[in-house]
Amino acid sequence: MTTITTVNPATNQTIETYTVMTKDQATAKLEACHKAFLKWRDRSHADRAPVLTAIAAKLRAHADDLADLMTRETGKLLQDGRQEVEICAAIFDYTAKHGPDLLADEERTHGTRGARGLVTYQPLGVIYSIQPWNFPLYQPVRVLAANLMAGNGCVLKHATICTGTGLYLRKLCIQAGLPADLFQVIIIDHDTSDALIEHPLVRGVTLTGSDGAGRHVSAKAAGALKKTVMELGSNDAYLVLEDADIEVAVKYSVMGRLYNNGQTCVSAKRFIVTDAVHDAFVDAYVAQMREITMGDPTASGTQLGPMSSKDQRDTVAKQVRDSVAKGARVLCGGEVPDGTGAYYPATVLTDLAPGMPAYDDEIFGPVASVIRARDDEDAMRLANESRYGLGGGIFSKDEDRAVALARNHFDTGMVRINSFGAADPNMPFGGVKDSGHGREHGGFGMKEFVNIKAIFLP
Repeated sequence: MTTITTVNPATNQTIETYTVMTKDQATAKLEACHKAFLKWRDRSHADRAPVLTAIAAKLRAHADDLADLMTRETGKLLQDGRQEVEICAAIFDYTAKHGPDLLADEERTHGTRGARGLVTYQPLGVIYSIQPWNFPLYQPVRVLAANLMAGNGCVLKHATICTGTGLYLRKLCIQAGLPADLFQVIIIDHDTSDALIEHPLVRGVTLTGSDGAGRHVSAKAAGALKKTVMELGSNDAYLVLEDADIEVAVKYSVMGRLYNNGQTCVSAKRFIVTDAVHDAFVDAYVAQMREITMGDPTASGTQLGPMSSKDQRDTVAKQVRDSVAKGARVLCGGEVPDGTGAYYPATVLTDLAPGMPAYDDEIFGPVASVIRARDDEDAMRLANESRYGLGGGIFSKDEDRAVALARNHFDTGMVRINSFGAADPNMPFGGVKDSGHGREHGGFGMKEFVNIKAIFLP
């Protein structure tokens, strides 16, 4: 019998051990979810909404317990965990409030005589959700809320290190009135996961993860003609233009690189700084990064907690070492500290060039890559040079020009101007290029896994 064990990355203490399901056990969960879907799909959007609202209330009522569990499983700062719970509650509230109107039948016309037509958004069935560890509650919630409103069921394969959070979310959903089998959490290996993707009862697959994982899951789903939504990695560029307010740029660049201990797909990762303001930005940025307090994620004064695991910390440390070996220069941080826990300090690298991990690849940890650009045009070119295209940012005092650059030239799904943030229920979330396809939030996620059905009347 195979098991997995969750470990606190700050203390190395064991949290819980779980038994990995067999293929037959996982398939039984899928079949139970489908059976529950057959009843759930008959409920109107208006009848589904109160269940989502009740889940939001249940999350808020258990916010402290959820935040504590997420901190123990992944090392995220306790205050960040509380914020994550509130974001998740807000997503359920938003979906409950706007879903019935967004998914309502639409009247159309057809033919030369303008005959009546109807467009209706009908649920597909069971959606298979494969989610990572960096936001243990938010990642499954953004899939779950949208698909429950659409009328679908959901089977979640969560990252093993935050298994407890996934199971706790399901428990709270059931307590809030969600049919017990409509949302399943399965603990399985990759082979069983591949088999489930191909199972006829799975009608759609969504993954948040690396571009490598996205290619594998997309290929499996495509072979079975399943629609997918892929929210993959990124190497988000934040442009510091010639007219940038350096104080503002530094403030949000520190926040953007260290949020969630630097383990966020839309973290600010590459800082492309025009020559005119390069030295002023770097001096101020490095000074603030050096002062970051790293330590116990449950302590109120901590600004940077541990990474999610020693393996993840070691991956980041190797990317930094490999970049330095190829000519990168460390301005602060860059060394694994002594002591217990998967800690890695706030780090700034410069003198970067193509071929270095810190230039080409996503570093999923508190490591900032500073790249010098000749001017604003060159900065935009360097930003778009990446194979990724999830998010990005622009620092400029000319907001209209920044909007024009963001709108017409930035080859990403999201752009922040003179700010940093992760996600908002009212705005679409997703990327292009190797960062994936499809959208979540803003109402768009509710229509990703539905049958947009045309009905023609005479």
